[in-house]
Amino acid sequence: MTRQADFKRRVRARMTKTGESYATARSRLLAGHAGTTPDDSPLDWMPEALHISNGDATDVPGTGLARRVIYWRDILHEGPVPEVAPAELRQIRADYLTSYTGAERTEVMRRFTERDQALEAGRDGEYVLWFEADLYDQLQITEILTRLADLGVPAGHITLICIGEHPGIARFGGLGELTAGQLRELPHTSACARLTPAALELATRAWAAFRAPAPEGLGAIAAARLGELRFLGEAFDRLGREYPATRDGLSLTERRVLAAVADGAPDAGTAFVQAQARETRPYMGDSTCFARMDRMAEGPYPLLRLDPPGRPVQRATPVHLTDSGALVLAGQADQVALNGIDRWIGGVHLHGHHVPWRWDDGIETIVHLPGRT
Repeated sequence: MTRQADFKRRVRARMTKTGESYATARSRLLAGHAGTTPDDSPLDWMPEALHISNGDATDVPGTGLARRVIYWRDILHEGPVPEVAPAELRQIRADYLTSYTGAERTEVMRRFTERDQALEAGRDGEYVLWFEADLYDQLQITEILTRLADLGVPAGHITLICIGEHPGIARFGGLGELTAGQLRELPHTSACARLTPAALELATRAWAAFRAPAPEGLGAIAAARLGELRFLGEAFDRLGREYPATRDGLSLTERRVLAAVADGAPDAGTAFVQAQARETRPYMGDSTCFARMDRMAEGPYPLLRLDPPGRPVQRATPVHLTDSGALVLAGQADQVALNGIDRWIGGVHLHGHHVPWRWDDGIETIVHLPGRT
């Protein structure tokens, strides 16, 4: 009787977490799908699930836990991500990534289409998501969870494995640093959680806030706290700091790059490494950062001078702070007023010399400047 009563309590606890019926929760527990606590979760069901990760640098196949893996390769913090249907968004993102990375558009579209088809085809089964704490990954998580919610996938059919640190690694850079054996242990730790309806609801709100044409909803997501998505608020706070600041018109990334050059970084590669070292959770690759440096070397009042000028920034490209760059870095001039801006952050298009949305360091939030539209 004691065992039976304990089992019924576990069934009801699962119902509370997942929203499943008693019969569904009972059958899943009996089948070995034992809820959110790592120590009572056999892994025999995992090979049948669809596994999703940010890229093939993470050796999910090598764990023996996954027969099917898809990769969500998209730098969502760069370029337009507007409020449109998935099919149209594939087209928009393919266009952007083709122009941004030089990849073949047909290949990008094929990858996106196959990815989305696999996600939809698995709607009656289980999903396991392998991701990290940084902004790059957290945006991908919100997109995936929103898609799964739209497909009607119950929260209890989704397992999220997400870490921001790992024992023995002083500055953890991502799942790609772990061996297959180390990855295999993660489902037995607190990094692994069966999701609840609350997690799907928060992810859906976050994805909508990110894609909205104005950023009013980002602050609420940055302030949200939910154990299953414990890194989401931090990531959205970092996203807000990519808006041009009220004091100088620089994003946090731009300011850190300029500061690295001002401190003596001789080339783009060194400036990138030094700027990234100041990130709590580095999320940007070198090519993305170099593209930012290219833009900072353009306009009527360039902030950086390249040697030689006019060539795309590469790791060994010498970089120097201009007089305008020094003024902006000191807060004595505004980058947007000087050079204008043409940048998408999610669904927000920042364009021109008088953008209304700015990051205010004093109150650590995005503000709308009066008199600007």
